[in-house]
This record gives sequence, C-alpha cells and structure tokens, in this order.
Amino acid sequence: MVEISEETGRHVLIAEGTEEVYQGHPTTVLMPDGRTMFCTWCINHGGHCGPLARSDDGGLSWERVKTPDNWRSVYNCPSIYLLEDPDGVRRLHVFAARSDDEGVMQHSVSEDDGLTWSPFVGIGMPCIMAFTTMTRLKNGDYLGLYPRGKDDRDQSPLKMWQSTSKDGGLTWSEPSLFAEDEARGRDPDEPEFVRSPDGNQLLVLFRENLRKGHSLMVVSDDEGESWSDLCETPWGLTGDRHKACYAPDGRLVVVFRDMAPKSPSGGSFVAWVGRYEDVIAGRSGQFRIKLLHQHVEPGNSRQECDCGYPGLELLPDGTFVATTYVNYKPGPEKNSVVSVRFRLDEFD
Repeated sequence: MVEISEETGRHVLIAEGTEEVYQGHPTTVLMPDGRTMFCTWCINHGGHCGPLARSDDGGLSWERVKTPDNWRSVYNCPSIYLLEDPDGVRRLHVFAARSDDEGVMQHSVSEDDGLTWSPFVGIGMPCIMAFTTMTRLKNGDYLGLYPRGKDDRDQSPLKMWQSTSKDGGLTWSEPSLFAEDEARGRDPDEPEFVRSPDGNQLLVLFRENLRKGHSLMVVSDDEGESWSDLCETPWGLTGDRHKACYAPDGRLVVVFRDMAPKSPSGGSFVAWVGRYEDVIAGRSGQFRIKLLHQHVEPGNSRQECDCGYPGLELLPDGTFVATTYVNYKPGPEKNSVVSVRFRLDEFD
C-alpha cells in the first residue's frame, strides 16, 4: 500500500460539504481536448441531482454550469458520458435513477459540449441506479449496464441488466438480464466495464452488496452476447463502485471504496494497480494506493464506508484525476466532492 491520502497538494476541492449540505456520488467525463472536464453529483445520499461543474484546465479549477430546474426533481447518483452517434456527432449525456413523477431511469442531453442541457425525461426502464458503466462495442453500438431487481416491483435480490443504443445514447433497447447470483445469496451491484488490452474480451467488476466474500466479476468473449458465471475478484479489488482506466504503459488502474476484508484502508478511497491479466488470473496485482481517508465522527457508523462512487480520467501527460465524495476532514461537516491527482511513475 502506497499512502498519499495526507498529501493535500494533490487535492482539489470541487464542492465543499457543510454541516447542512452533503455533496455526494460524483462522476466525471474528460472531453477530447484533454483539458475540459465535467463533474456531476447529487445532494445528500442518493438525493436530488442539479450540481454540474466544468473545468477547462484538467481539473485544477472548477465553475458551476447552470442546469434545468427539473434536475432538482431527479434523484440518485447521476452518471455522465460522452457518446458518438453513427454520423460522428458527439453529445454529452447524464443519466439518473428516477424522478418525482416516474420511477424509471432519467436522461438529459447537451448538444453544445455542455453549455446547455435538456430537462430530464424518463426512458422507460425501471432501475435502482442509472447506467453505472458503458462501453462502445466493435459494431459502434453502446452497451450500458445497471442494477435492478428481478422485475419492476421486486428490487431484491439485485440483478444486473444491460441495454444497447444504436444512435449514440439517444434511445435504448429493451433491457435484458445478464448477471445474477441468487443461488449463492449474493447481490452483484454497480458494474464497471474493462476491455482487455487486445480488445477481444469484456470484463465487468461488481460490488458485492451483502459483503459476502470479495467483489464479483464476469467476462464476455462475444461483445456482451453471453457472459461467464460470476466469480470473485482478487482480494485487493474488493470494494464498491469501481472505475477503471489504463495507464500509458498498459497497466490497469481501478479506483473504488475499499471494502476488502481486514484491509488497513477499509472504508477509504483507494486505487488498485496491476495488469488486466492479474485480474483474470486472480492475482494480487502490483500495489494499491490510499488516495483519501474517510474521516468518521465518533458514534456515526453511517460514515464508516461513505465515499467512492468515483470518476477517473487520464490526462495527456499521464496524470490521473480521481474524483470522489468523502468526509474530507474531522468535524461536523458532511461529505465533500474532492479529486486526487497522481502519476504511476511517482511510485515506481
């Protein structure tokens, strides 16, 4: 474990929590220029959307972007993506879990690189959370994954669903079930795609929501048409809401909330560094990094594992920008949205 959580010069505070305001569950996207970045999050745990910020200098400074009024009536862990349609038109998309009026996934689009946004509208798919990950398939379609129960009414035990878009994220196919573990009584949740270095295999990492063993994973060798059985990840990847990115030298970096059994950094924000092949083979990887410490007020068990849900971007110079929500310092203040900057060659 490499410890950098107290190196405050690496930190950028995007949205500060107060005694009254909890800033939570951010995701980020980096634009093709390698500098412009967007971050969206919600207020309170699984609370309403609305906050959106833009950085024009690779995440060093941020300013708020005005969003439509109805973003405040949509809830739970917004996720942001840059998607391209078959004609080469790129649009920014934000998805969220539900609205005051509809218990289905919600969708907002920007046609002008994030300057203005459409109101959220429902896309007809019941969910617990909106798409937590997407990947572009070899045929140009996008495949999105999200958690819900076995039907619209029963949300437990959790099961993983997938849907495809042929028009750059504007419309989505009828969802289909692709992963469950009801027989062993486990709850896979919050999936994250990783494509193999040769491009021929899709790996999905899952949070295990009931804390039974390690995190879970599946692979597909046919672009998501079929999937392997669920199995456990290596110990060091056990955590919540993984977000993965390859370093320039081909190593894999995965950031998440650390929930590995008996981990010395349990409940805090960490990164795992290794090779794709390490994950598939069940090996431990190269090392882990403690990125941010989750401060816990005495007697507040709710805070013990209330961080993660990150964004992870790689800048052209090899700098990673990992963004999370976390109880940033001791005291009564609630969670803040904070990013951490690091390069792998610092640790080599």
